[in-house]
Amino acid sequence: QLQNKILILTICAAGIGGTFQYGYNISIINAPASYIQTFMNTTWLERTGVPLESNVILLLWSFTVSAYPLGGLTGAVVAGPMAIMLGRKMSLLLNNVFVIIAAALSGFSRMAKSFEMIMLSRFFTGMNAGVSMNIQPMYLAESAPKKLRGAVALTSASFTALGLVLGQVVGLRELLGGEESWPFLLASNMVPALIQLTALPWFPESPRYLLIDRGDKESCISALQKLRGTSDLSAELEEMLAEQAAVKGQRAKNPWELFQNRALRWQLVSIVVLSSAMQLCGNDSMYFYAAYVFQEAGIPQDKIPYVVIGTGSCELITSVTCNMIIDYAGRRPLLLGGYIFMAGWAIIFMVALSQQTQISWMPYLSMACIFAYILSFGIGPAGVTGVLPTEIFDQMSRPAAYMICGSLLWFNLFLVGTAFPFIVKSLAHFCYIPFLVVCVCTALYVWFFLPETKGKSFLEISEEFRKQNFKTKTRAGFYKGPEEIKTTTL
Repeated sequence: QLQNKILILTICAAGIGGTFQYGYNISIINAPASYIQTFMNTTWLERTGVPLESNVILLLWSFTVSAYPLGGLTGAVVAGPMAIMLGRKMSLLLNNVFVIIAAALSGFSRMAKSFEMIMLSRFFTGMNAGVSMNIQPMYLAESAPKKLRGAVALTSASFTALGLVLGQVVGLRELLGGEESWPFLLASNMVPALIQLTALPWFPESPRYLLIDRGDKESCISALQKLRGTSDLSAELEEMLAEQAAVKGQRAKNPWELFQNRALRWQLVSIVVLSSAMQLCGNDSMYFYAAYVFQEAGIPQDKIPYVVIGTGSCELITSVTCNMIIDYAGRRPLLLGGYIFMAGWAIIFMVALSQQTQISWMPYLSMACIFAYILSFGIGPAGVTGVLPTEIFDQMSRPAAYMICGSLLWFNLFLVGTAFPFIVKSLAHFCYIPFLVVCVCTALYVWFFLPETKGKSFLEISEEFRKQNFKTKTRAGFYKGPEEIKTTTL
C-alpha cells in the first residue's frame, strides 16, 4: 500500500499549490469588493483632494477583476515552454514565486496607500493559476498508472473546487472578510504556496518526462519505483519505450505547428470545442446570479454568504464523485450527461426567472436550478475537460496542446466576465440562451466525434484518432457532413 500512499501524497503536494490556488483566488476577491472600492476612493481623495466618481470606481474595480484572467492568459502561454525546459515538477515549484510576489503586493497595499498594487497582485495571482492549470494535470496524468489515469488527473478539478469553498469560508466576515482584515485575506494565498514549496521537492518528477523528453531511463525507473513501489514495472516501461520510439527524433512542438499538422486535426478541434465550452457554458455566471436569486427567495441579506458556500460545496462534492467514477463510467458519458443536463436546467432556470415575481414558489425553483446546474457542470465538464489534452496528444504535442487549451480557457473567462452584464441587460430573463446553445452544440460534438479514451494506452488513443484524421483522404474537401457522421458512430 506504500506506493499508493506516495501517489496520493504527490497528488496533494501538487494540488495544494496548483489548481487549489485558482479556485481560492477566484473566490477571495468577492468578499472585500466594497471595502477595496472604498479604499480606492479614499486613496485617490488623499492624493488629489477630489473623490472619484462612482463609474470611475466601477471601471477601476473591473480592471482589478480582469487583471486575473489576463495574468492567467500570460501564465498559460509561458506554461508550455516551462514544462519542456524545466520539467513538470520544477515548473510547479517555481510557479510559487508569482504567488509570493502577489501576496506581498496585496498584503502591503493599504500600508503603501496604493490600489495599483492590488491590480498588479491580481495579475501575478492569475499567472500562477495559468501555469498550474496547465502543468498540474499534465504532471499527474503522466505519473499515474493507466487504470487510474482519469481519476488522478481529475483531482485537479477537485482541488479547484476545494479552493473555491475554502476561499468562500475564509472570506466570511467572522474570519478575514471584515473591513480591517482584507489585506490579510488577499495575502492568505501565500500559505498554500509555502506548503507546496516544502512538500513537493520530496516527490518524483513525471516518469514519462524523464524518459521521453530527457532520455534518462535510470531516473525514469527510479521515479516509477517510488510511485508504484516494487510491483512489476516491465509492462508499463515497455509501453513508455514504445511511446519514446514513436516520437524518436522529434522535438517538442509549438502551438502553431499543431494547427498545421493534419494528423492532429480532430484532437485539436476536440480540445478547442471543449475548452471553450467549459467557460462559455455559463457555470461561472451562475455564481454571479446566486446572490440575487437567494435574495429573491427571501433569504436574509446577512445569511447569503453562507448559502453561497453551499454552491461551492456542490461543485466540490460532484468533482470528488466524478473522481471516483471516471475510470468506470468513461469520459464520454460524463461529458455528454453534464452538457445535456445543463441544457435542461438552463431552460427551467429561464422560465423560473421570468415568473419570479408572479408565482410565489418560483424563487425556490430558481435556487434549485442554480444548485442543479453547478452539480451537472461538476460531474462531467469541470474535470474531464482538463484530463483530455493529456490523453489525446502525444508527449511532444502535449505542452503545446495545454497552451492552446489554457489560453482559450482564460480568454473565454475574460470574455464571459466582460460580456455577461451586458447580456443580462439586453436579454433580461433569457440571458441563458447563449449558454444553452453552447451546451447543446457541445453535447452534439461529443456524441458524434469524440472517441472514448478510458483504459487505453496513449498509443492506442493516438491510433484511434489517426483513423479519424485520415479517413477522408481519398475524397477532396474538408468536411463531408453525414458521411463523416455515419462513420464515426460505427
